[in-house]
Amino acid sequence: MKSATKKLSTEIAETLTGKIDNVISGSKKIKKSIEKAAEKLAKKVAKFEKDELKRKAKEAKKSEKKGKEKAGNKQKADKKKVKKTGQIADIVATVTAKVPVERPKTVPKPAPAPVKTPRTTKSKVVPPAPVAVITETESN
Repeated sequence: MKSATKKLSTEIAETLTGKIDNVISGSKKIKKSIEKAAEKLAKKVAKFEKDELKRKAKEAKKSEKKGKEKAGNKQKADKKKVKKTGQIADIVATVTAKVPVERPKTVPKPAPAPVKTPRTTKSKVVPPAPVAVITETESN
């Protein structure tokens, strides 16, 4: 019995070691595939960060450029406003500086009487034209 149990235990040990080796090799394969995926992911993250930095740099340049344009446009707009307000102030000053003129008093004119025009022709009622009536005679 000792030999049978020894034999059985060695078989069990061999199968277990084979299975452990399979699991280890499988885990090594899994480990390698995980490492490859991690490398790919790291490359993509690095590329994304690089692109993000470029995009932010472009946005900063655009906003800086817009800031300069807005400052220039704002100065132009302020000059236009000053010019318009100056023109409006001149118009208001000229209007208020004028002496009000009194309206001349007018006497209301009487309404003209309706004019009757004489008729040159009188309309006549025309009687309808006589209609000829044909009668049939008897023939024998």
